[in-house]
Amino acid sequence: MQRTTGRIVTLALAVLLTGVPSAQAGDAVELGVTVERAAPASRPLRCGAVITRSTVLTRDLACPGTEVPAIRIIGANVVLDLGGHTVRRTGPASGDSRGIVVEANSTVRNGTVRGFRWGYVVDVGADRIRLHRLTLTDNQIAIYHLGGYARFLLTDSRVSGNDTGFSSEFDAATGELAIRSSQFTGNRRGLFVDAHVVDVADSTFTSNTSVFYCFNGQVRFRSSTLSRNTSVGALPFDPGGGFDFCLELSFENTFLTNNASLAPPDAPAWEPFHFVMRDSWVVNNGSGVRAGARTVDVQGNTLWDNAGGLTLADLPEFEPVTLTGPVRDNRFLGNDGDGLRVLPPSKPTVADNLAQGNTGWGIRAPGVTDGGGNVARDNGAGDCEGVVCTAF
Repeated sequence: MQRTTGRIVTLALAVLLTGVPSAQAGDAVELGVTVERAAPASRPLRCGAVITRSTVLTRDLACPGTEVPAIRIIGANVVLDLGGHTVRRTGPASGDSRGIVVEANSTVRNGTVRGFRWGYVVDVGADRIRLHRLTLTDNQIAIYHLGGYARFLLTDSRVSGNDTGFSSEFDAATGELAIRSSQFTGNRRGLFVDAHVVDVADSTFTSNTSVFYCFNGQVRFRSSTLSRNTSVGALPFDPGGGFDFCLELSFENTFLTNNASLAPPDAPAWEPFHFVMRDSWVVNNGSGVRAGARTVDVQGNTLWDNAGGLTLADLPEFEPVTLTGPVRDNRFLGNDGDGLRVLPPSKPTVADNLAQGNTGWGIRAPGVTDGGGNVARDNGAGDCEGVVCTAF
C-alpha cells in the first residue's frame, strides 16, 4: 500500500527527478579507464565488423540475431562512437545474439544498442571499460560480463526496457561497476550483482520490477533516487553457508520513495553482513525497511509515511553474530507499525532519534544499548520500550 505525501516532499522529489547531473571528470581516473584522444575515423561498417582502431559509425546497423556479434572490438584503447546511430537486431533471435562484443580496453559512446540477447558483452581480455551516452534498450541483458576481471564505468546513459540491465557469467566474471549520472527505467531487473562491487552515484531508478538482486558482492547508492519500482531489491542470506550473500548494502544521501515495496514478499528483509543507511529519505513506500546484519550504520535518515518503519535483526546464521552499530539521529514519522523495532538479541546503540505519530510503538528495542537523547510522542501503541525517551 502506498500513502499520500505532503506538498513539501512532493516538491523535493520533483526537483530530484528532473534529470541527473553530468558525470564527474574524475570518474575515469577513479576506475583507471583510458580513452584514446585521437579523433576517430568515420567509416561505414557491415554486420560482423571487427574494430581495431577508433571509429565513428555513419549509419544505423541492423544485423541478424545470431551469435556472430554485430560489432567486435579487439583494438586496445579505441573509441567506437556510434554517431547517434542504432545497432539493432533484425528478425528473430537465434541462440545468444550479441550486439557489441568487447575484447580489449575501450570506450563505446553516443548511440543505441537494441534488441539482442546480450546487448553489450565484455569478454576476457578487457579489464577497463567505458560506456558513455548510450541507450541500451529492449535487450534480454543490456550489459553482460562474460569472463575475467573488469572495471566498468557507465556514464550519462539510459538502460530501459530490458529483462536485466547488468549481469555476469556465474563463477567466471568478477569486477567493479561504477554507474554515474544514468537512468535505469522499465527493466524487469536493473542489476544482478554476482561477485561485483557496484557503486551508483547521481542516478535514477524508476518503474523497474526490481532495482537489484545481490547474489554476492557489494551494492552502494549515493545521491540517487529510487522511485516507483515494484520493489527496490532482494538481498537474501543463505544460512546454509553457500554463496548467496552480500557483504554490504549502502544508501547514502539517497531518496527511496513511492516504491510498492522495498524488498519483495518472498525475501522481505535485506540481509547483508553490513547495512549502511545515512542521510537518506525513505518516504511513502508500501513497506518498511527490514534489515538483518552483523553490523549497521544507520544515521541521519528520515522514514516518513511508509507502511512500516525500520526493523533490525541478527542474520539467520547457524551461529548468530549479535548485530551492533549506531542507530542515531534518525526521524521515524507517521509510519504504520513501529517507528523503530529491534529484535533481540540484536544490540545496536540507539541514540538521539525522534519517533512521532507512528501507529505502533515509537521505539521498541528491548536489550539495546541506550545512547540517550531519544524523543518519542504521539505513537499509537506506546512511545518507547528498551530505551528512555522524552517527549521533547
